[in-house]
Amino acid sequence: MPQPPDPDWIEARLVGARPQAVAALLRYFRDLDLAEEAFQEACLRAVKSWPKNGPPRDAASWLIMVGRNAAIDHKRKQARLTGLPDEAVISDREDTEPDMVERLDAADYRDDILRLLFVCCHPDLPATQQIALALRIVSGLPTPRIAAAFLVGERAMEQRITRAKARIAKADIPFETPGPVARAERFAVVAAMIYLVFNEGYTDANPTSERAKLCDEAIRLARLMLRLFPAEPEMMGLLALMLLQHSRQKARFDAAGAPVLLDDQDRSLWNRHRIAEALAMIDKAMLHRQPGPYQIQAAIAALHARAERQEDTDWAGINELYEALERHAPSPVVTLNRSVAIWKLHGAAAALEMIAPLAEPLDGYFYFHGVRGNLLERLGRNSEARDAFTRAIALANTPAEAVHIRQHLDQLEGERTTGKP
Repeated sequence: MPQPPDPDWIEARLVGARPQAVAALLRYFRDLDLAEEAFQEACLRAVKSWPKNGPPRDAASWLIMVGRNAAIDHKRKQARLTGLPDEAVISDREDTEPDMVERLDAADYRDDILRLLFVCCHPDLPATQQIALALRIVSGLPTPRIAAAFLVGERAMEQRITRAKARIAKADIPFETPGPVARAERFAVVAAMIYLVFNEGYTDANPTSERAKLCDEAIRLARLMLRLFPAEPEMMGLLALMLLQHSRQKARFDAAGAPVLLDDQDRSLWNRHRIAEALAMIDKAMLHRQPGPYQIQAAIAALHARAERQEDTDWAGINELYEALERHAPSPVVTLNRSVAIWKLHGAAAALEMIAPLAEPLDGYFYFHGVRGNLLERLGRNSEARDAFTRAIALANTPAEAVHIRQHLDQLEGERTTGKP
């Protein structure tokens, strides 16, 4: 007689099935709160039923069926549900799982999940609400964990999610299957949201904090999208980019929590398993010959990852890739990043000349003043460098960033007391 599934197995199946189940329930009820409540009720019943009766053949199908019927029963008791299905459909519940599997296939569950993600990424929502809603609805993270990741109170985060749901309810979002053009637009929005989730956790110096764990959640969401769209090269590029950036996580901060620049990192601390997976994925993406911003950024990160030592870095190749990125997604930030390659290839003066036109559009950007201060310092223009570093500290996003710049400023202040300009 087979052993009943253990709690960890059940939890893993519930987590893995959540996006598909909630997405299908949303299509049935067109109500985000009701879909989530139905899924939670199905999970409770799974925890009670599966150890006794054994796991279902398809966890997502079972959860959708049970959640849908539980929500219908609840609405019937409340006498508020209109347009109920035929009694024969909702009363005869024996052996309905095979039928549900067939219906899931016919309904194209990929569009369900894409629609669910797109609902969370509705353009009426601020980016912070998009991320919070996706983490709550798609990933199933409890509100206290999301609040801890964003460094806000649990009540404040609950209100943020509630407001996001209210906006969604008023937005009258269409639920039909998206066509090719709409799907491409939604795909780009979802990819941007996933990368925002990653960046929320990327700057945290403590790898065990709830905020830092958002990197893992973003990677999980990207893997989900790639399972749905296995031939999409930009999603391969995004996943590879995040894996490469996350591979350096143990080397990016010192013991005091101050950032360690890429050139100064201990490369033996880089996660070679993540790097190997990312490099293979980039190679696979490039076979499609459809380069996009995420693929190019991943290729840049790959050149850094392939260099065993800082001095082995292919800066010429990185510069060429940044030139390609400027063509695909031009922005002052891309040019600022490219200036580092120009500095390595042609010196600090050339790099400083390149970023001079960026002074106005990036005046409120921490990294612009940090890079500019570094270049000025290398050119011996210490007084100007001090001004740039002071401005950078004022714009620092985290205490760790401020501490890192303060080290440069303190060094310059020490030199000034010894008579250097």
